[in-house]
Amino acid sequence: MQKFEKRIELAKVVCNACGKELLVENGILKEECVHVEHDFGFFGSKDGESHSFDLCEACYEKLTAGFLVPVSKWERKELL
Repeated sequence: MQKFEKRIELAKVVCNACGKELLVENGILKEECVHVEHDFGFFGSKDGESHSFDLCEACYEKLTAGFLVPVSKWERKELL
């Protein structure tokens, strides 16, 4: 869950799985975090809803370790 103090400055990021507060300095996230946003469409129980959540790196690893089909991985040539 991300909360903003001002419209343009990130103030706080909390892992939705474990509750750990991630390090944010001067509006910049200083730790790895997976942020997911999804808009549900039709033909399901969540029609028209939008959901978002954040996971710290440890919780992401725990989640993906249980996948039957592994996460696709590749190395990036340039980091932004």
